Amino acid sequence: MILAFSLTRLRRTFASTLLATALLPSLTLAADPALVRQIAPTGVLRASINLGNPVLANMDTTSGQAVGVSVDLARELALRLGVPLQLVVGKTAAGSVRNLEDGQADIGFFAIDPGRAREIYFTRPYVLIEGYYAVRADSPITTNAQVDRPGVTVAVGRGSAYDLFLSRALKQASLVRTPTSAAVVPTFLDQQLDVAAGVKQQLQADAAKVGGLRILDQRFMVIRQAMGLPTARGQQAADYLAAFVEEMKASGFVATALTRHGIEGALVASGED
Repeated sequence: MILAFSLTRLRRTFASTLLATALLPSLTLAADPALVRQIAPTGVLRASINLGNPVLANMDTTSGQAVGVSVDLARELALRLGVPLQLVVGKTAAGSVRNLEDGQADIGFFAIDPGRAREIYFTRPYVLIEGYYAVRADSPITTNAQVDRPGVTVAVGRGSAYDLFLSRALKQASLVRTPTSAAVVPTFLDQQLDVAAGVKQQLQADAAKVGGLRILDQRFMVIRQAMGLPTARGQQAADYLAAFVEEMKASGFVATALTRHGIEGALVASGED
C-alpha cells in the first residue's frame, strides 16, 4: 500500500516536472517573494549536503568547506532566490534525507527512490551515477549474478540509494550495513565480507589505496540523482525547483561543475532519463 502510494506520488512529481520545464524563461534573480518564502521560509536557503557521495560533494582540505556540484547548485539557487545560503553538511544519504524530514533543511540532493517520494518532491535527475560491486582480487565472484547467492555477504552504506535498491533486489545474499558509505570498504575488509557495494568512484579510490581489490565489469544500478524539497512546501515551489534543474542542465552548468571538481564517470542526465 505504501509503495503504491509512493509510486503514484513519484509519477505525479515527474509529470509536474515536465510541465515546469516550460517555465525556464521565468527563472530570474528577482524571484517572487511569496515563492521565496515557500522555498526558504527562514529567509536563508538551508541546503542538505551529503559528503558520503564523492560525486556530489567533498570536504576541501585547504578551506575545510564542502565543495562539489551539489554545493554549486545550492549556491546558484540561493542567488536566484536572493537569500543567503547555509550548508547543512552530513556524511550519509540517510542523514541528508532526515535533514529535510526534520525541518533542518529546505532542499537537498538525493537519489530518486519511490520510498522517499512520500515526503520529498523530486526534480528530474541532473546527474546519473553508477553503482558497482567490488570484491577481493582472488574472489570467485566474477559477475553481478553471482552476488545474489546464499551465504554471500554484501557491505553497503546504511540508508544509501544502494541500500534501498539492494534491499529490494537481493533475495539470497545478506546485507551488512555500515554507518557511512566511506566505511563500506574498511568494513568489507575488516569483517572479511564477500562484496562491497557503492559509488564506482569511491570504490576505485579505495581500491587504489588498499590494493588487492577488483571491481566487477558491470554496474548493478544507475542512480538518478535529483534535487528535492519537502512536499509540504507546495506545488509552486516544486515546479520552480524542477525548472531550475532543467535550466542548469541545459545551460551546461552541471557539466561545467563536474569538470571543475574533477568528477569522472558521472553523466549529466538527459531529458529522457
